[in-house]
Amino acid sequence: MLESVKISRRQSEIRQALAGLVGKSQPTEDETRSMETLDTEYRGNETRYRASLIVEDTERREAGADLETRSDREYAELIGKFELRQVALHLDEGRKIDGATAEIVEELRSQGGYRGVPVPWQALEKRAGETIASGTPSPVTTAPIIDRIFADSAAVRMGASMVNIGQGSNEYPIASGSVTAGWADGETANVPGPTVYSTSERMLAPNSTLGIQMKITRKTLKQSGDGLEQAVRRDMNGAISVALDKAVFLGTGANGQPSGVLVGSYGITSTAVTAAASWSAFRAAVTRFLTANAANGPAAVKLLIRPEVWSDMDDTLIEGTAVSEWDRLVKNIPAGNIVMSSNALAAAAGSPLATKALLTTSVGGVAPIFVGTWGAIDLIRDVYSDAASGGLRLTALATADVTVSRAVQLEILTGIQ
Repeated sequence: MLESVKISRRQSEIRQALAGLVGKSQPTEDETRSMETLDTEYRGNETRYRASLIVEDTERREAGADLETRSDREYAELIGKFELRQVALHLDEGRKIDGATAEIVEELRSQGGYRGVPVPWQALEKRAGETIASGTPSPVTTAPIIDRIFADSAAVRMGASMVNIGQGSNEYPIASGSVTAGWADGETANVPGPTVYSTSERMLAPNSTLGIQMKITRKTLKQSGDGLEQAVRRDMNGAISVALDKAVFLGTGANGQPSGVLVGSYGITSTAVTAAASWSAFRAAVTRFLTANAANGPAAVKLLIRPEVWSDMDDTLIEGTAVSEWDRLVKNIPAGNIVMSSNALAAAAGSPLATKALLTTSVGGVAPIFVGTWGAIDLIRDVYSDAASGGLRLTALATADVTVSRAVQLEILTGIQ
């Protein structure tokens, strides 16, 4: 029992005893001494009661902080024990899912409907000991769920925020009309106004579903053993990363695809360069960011280009010097802010060959791009297609959508030759 509760109960007993003694018109000497003793104890208990409350409040706060983080830590530990191999064997031969894997599957089923076996997004992260490309950051527990899967994707490196949504849609109100200030024109004049503060809404809706199909032969199931889990995870990771990364920028908005940043109607400023790639072309775009108060310097800007643009700029020297156009670019925009991708940008076309580039910046901690994913990955087995050969065909379904925050945080350059 808490000390404060014990003291409170004793105080109640003292009050009852005093009430009985005070009601007597002529108390005896013993009763008078008893009243003095009880009164002294009551005053002392008041001080002890306040001290107990202070101590117990501190203990409650510490315990509460531990409880707030304990569930996340425990779930992260369970995810680390999730075995995709159990899911594959369950779908293939009906083997029972047990242990941490079963706990996670039941938790996901309680939060949403799945035709097959739900697989958490975190389970697709690359585990320690797997072969990864040089320079690829090793995922850590404290990273966001989706960032951990697509940590090397162009979308994340361009500042996109990955949002996991349980159900429904996410709406982001963005200020579209600003309140202006003005001076009163004279001693009795009114200040200008009123001006309207308005917002526009950016929506992430579960309208687009990405599907990945894998065919696993009977021989693979018998030979691979534990290695099958890592192989399937790598395949799913690569397929989802490539497809979603491309959709973020080049999604058509038709045939089930989300509207990509370079294709959708987001009101993003598009400027035609119609010239060879050079630092001056990108500098003009950065200047527009600075003028619109969207960035406080070139170092706050991220740039997405195709590898051919880098090759051309690095080969173009400033007349009379050994400095290339690429050297001038990285002198102002840090190399870590420049993303080269042949997947996120369409191949050069036309005559002369020309391509696009995208510039983004974050303002006030608000990402320029939002990528939403819903729930977990739904892993379903096709029991008919490969039944004759004893193979296993899996379909992984993931629901995702793309939107931008403020159009002023992005700019598209076209016609970069």
